[in-house]
Amino acid sequence: MEAKVVSDPTFWALRFDVAAADGDRWSDALLDAGALSVDAADPCAGTAQEGAIFGEPGDAAPAWWPITRLTALCSADADARAIAATAARALDCALPVIETHPVTDRDWVCATQAQFGPIRISDRLWIVPTWCAAPHPDALNIMLDPGLAFGTGAHPTTRLCLQWLAARVTPGVTVLDYGCGSGILAIAAAKLGAGRVVGADIDPQAIRTSIDNAGANGVAAEFVHVDALAPGTYGLVVANILASPLRLLAPALAAHAKPGGRIALSGILAAQADEVLGAYASWFDMDASGASGRVVCDGDWVLLSGTRRSSDSMPP
Repeated sequence: MEAKVVSDPTFWALRFDVAAADGDRWSDALLDAGALSVDAADPCAGTAQEGAIFGEPGDAAPAWWPITRLTALCSADADARAIAATAARALDCALPVIETHPVTDRDWVCATQAQFGPIRISDRLWIVPTWCAAPHPDALNIMLDPGLAFGTGAHPTTRLCLQWLAARVTPGVTVLDYGCGSGILAIAAAKLGAGRVVGADIDPQAIRTSIDNAGANGVAAEFVHVDALAPGTYGLVVANILASPLRLLAPALAAHAKPGGRIALSGILAAQADEVLGAYASWFDMDASGASGRVVCDGDWVLLSGTRRSSDSMPP
């Protein structure tokens, strides 16, 4: 019987659990002791006890899980347990129970691609990575690869916005995608039959990525920096950002929505919905119930939508 050959590890990983209050200092101590990187994760991930933690600009500090699992990556020629022991001495605390395992080199491009497959948004709209065959060639297929800008269709907030657009884009309607990221929402709107489509973002990389993605999909859409966004109104406005900036952007987004036009807001956690609704109540009749829903959910995330009031129906 031929012996199985095991490749030498490229790295060693050491893993242990700490209390939330100790996460920062253990991470710093491990890096000072020679670890190449330290990852923090929920030890209950994938179970019913998993706890979602999200941060936004302006939050006081990153949150930790009550019990946080740290994984430190060490070079192959390092003694991972010695690194942990050095960190423990520096912190003047007992060495926790540690697990170590080898991390071998692999084709990281193929490994990354294997995580992404075609995503069905609706019967007629799919997101398809360029390395995959479209499951339904006759559908509206957006060819899009994960990249530097946010938005591949895999995240719940992006799916919510895509589903909203698939249900509401009519031939010739004008669309503004505010915070365009990868350009996926603008591209979807154009493929669904919209007229003029404009995407805006504060990140120059996102604008470049959006232009490239639109070209690869053969659609006409404009992408500009938010500071260069010209005055004008649109029949549909969609913004997939985060709750805090969405609250601040309410007057600006209202100024770009036509009277009677529709708005969709996402990047919002369910607990943040009422505050965002309140921020837009001066300009929009936000949906209260029914199929268009005041709150449309996907996991912990929600999409809010509403209709722009005309100036003569604005509250005093």
